[in-house]
Amino acid sequence: MKYLEGPFAPVAEEVTAYDLPVTGRIPAELNGRYLRNGPNPLGVEDPVVHLWGMGQGMVHGVRLRDGRAEWYRNRFVRTPGFAPMVHVIEHAQRTFALAEGGLPPAELDEELNTVRVCELGGTEEGFTAGAHSKHDPLTGELHSLSYMPGRDFVQYIVTDPGGSVVQTTAIPMTRTPFMHDFALTEEHVVLWDTPLGFDGFECRWLPGHPTRVGVMPRTGGDVRWLDIDPIHVSHTLNAYDDGDAIVVDLVTAEGPFDPADPGAIRPTLDRWTITPDKIHQRRVDDRPQDFPRVNEARTTRPHRYGYSAATALYGIPFAPQGMPPDHAFTNALVKHDLKRGTNEVHGFGRDEAVGEAVFAAAGQGEDEGYLLTYVHNPRRNASDLVILSAQDFTGEPVARVQLPVRVPLGLHGNWLPDR
Repeated sequence: MKYLEGPFAPVAEEVTAYDLPVTGRIPAELNGRYLRNGPNPLGVEDPVVHLWGMGQGMVHGVRLRDGRAEWYRNRFVRTPGFAPMVHVIEHAQRTFALAEGGLPPAELDEELNTVRVCELGGTEEGFTAGAHSKHDPLTGELHSLSYMPGRDFVQYIVTDPGGSVVQTTAIPMTRTPFMHDFALTEEHVVLWDTPLGFDGFECRWLPGHPTRVGVMPRTGGDVRWLDIDPIHVSHTLNAYDDGDAIVVDLVTAEGPFDPADPGAIRPTLDRWTITPDKIHQRRVDDRPQDFPRVNEARTTRPHRYGYSAATALYGIPFAPQGMPPDHAFTNALVKHDLKRGTNEVHGFGRDEAVGEAVFAAAGQGEDEGYLLTYVHNPRRNASDLVILSAQDFTGEPVARVQLPVRVPLGLHGNWLPDR
């Protein structure tokens, strides 16, 4: 079971370390915490049937302040049953670990200890904020699209800056979809109903189920559904309104998708332009990549730059444009200039497993800031927090913070700056 071995292998202990060694120089303007969540299953009874993404969540964090790496911590999310293992965000001046499929969030303290199971985004029907809840930087609201196995509807939930639910909209479905992510613009919610869904309480690819894209006003109301050829949708980079059209940049893959083997697909970056009666699909980059991110200040608005990762999850070589395959990287980060149609690649070594990178703003320019990600350092058999300059993307890392332990490949996280 490869999802319990190598870069995926769980770690057994919670660790705290202070005054971490640094190669290079941490930018003085980076004051805050970089946090990332992911599954850390221990004591798996039958590895053959284990699903990556299941098991107790563990949040890994580094505290940066005044050019120093003050601490590293990894902490289990300690809630009954399956703990939130997909994402970690900040809202209403509180930190939350998020999951999906009906698992409620968990509130964490400043040092990543679990405070309580909470009802962030909680509704009368039992839904809570979903794994890919999105902040609107213009309003401060948190927008969620949540599903629960056994329910034939999903809920769109809006939580105000203070943490109170101010809007809920039930969206009828033909069965429970696996709706891991969605898209948000200033005026619309965009959701996808693909063949990946629940047959009872079993999640699997249902080849007879149509693929359709729904568009709904953020104020609620009827959903306009448009059919497309069968496809799996992984993650959203960003979306925005463009007159009567909606532009969505997202990662897709040809089906079928097997939840037991998520690394078996070949995800690529696409742009969908959704008009009132049609979806125009264009391939932006056909090289394997996932975990797309944007400068969060551009969420719901037009963006020029996006960032994605070629990771060991898929194990497919990634070659920079114009380079022969034997120059391909096993692990890399990619900066896309979606205005010019170009990209830059920052490659890592064969055993330097890299995951999602998040953008930390350091100015008003869209790419004025840094990318932060955990990267396995095979020389130390531990991980580094790597900091790249977004404007010198292919250059040497600005800094490498040496962590005392290995961080397994995981899912999603955020840079939470001091306020």
